[in-house]
Amino acid sequence: MQQDHDADELEKQLAECAVQAEQLGNARYFHGRPPTRQECAEVVEQDRCGKPVTRAMFLGRQKHVLALHCAEEVLKELWPAPFSIEQRYRFYPNARFLETISREKEARLIADGCTEDLRGTIKPDLVLHGDRNLLEAVLTLDFKFPCPDTNPPRWTEYGSNSPYAYESQGAIYEKALGGRAMLVSPKTGVEPFKR
Repeated sequence: MQQDHDADELEKQLAECAVQAEQLGNARYFHGRPPTRQECAEVVEQDRCGKPVTRAMFLGRQKHVLALHCAEEVLKELWPAPFSIEQRYRFYPNARFLETISREKEARLIADGCTEDLRGTIKPDLVLHGDRNLLEAVLTLDFKFPCPDTNPPRWTEYGSNSPYAYESQGAIYEKALGGRAMLVSPKTGVEPFKR
């Protein structure tokens, strides 16, 4: 019973982190109002490879930083076991093999422009472990900030060139790490992945 209460409190506070990040992000760029569909679609910059970055993508990154900072404080208080924040994993679905990629190696590959070497990796926002095994999850959570906010939050679907073609992030997180995959958004709170 106590454990259920703690899980409810954890979900409530993580959902509040999403709401807070949404509000702060909108306050910073839109004086508190949500961006319109047209504003979300506007290209605001290009990445290092010359690909367009929409305002929706830009805001999503900003809001993720805010939400993950908040979530870290919540987890330190409410989650007694280890947890990982934005840990990158390489998952081989046919072999059912999972390995971590160090932050240093990830940064080096990105700096060298070798993002192709990161193909087939996953990087959940939060992985809550039950014990010291950092390759297994009790819960895997991803924050989603739809833009405009009238869009429903949803898991990303992998494209045809991915090793996880036509699967969703939630399904791959559950296959790779075990445990439940959950989506966290400002409007809907914490929602379990539904097959």
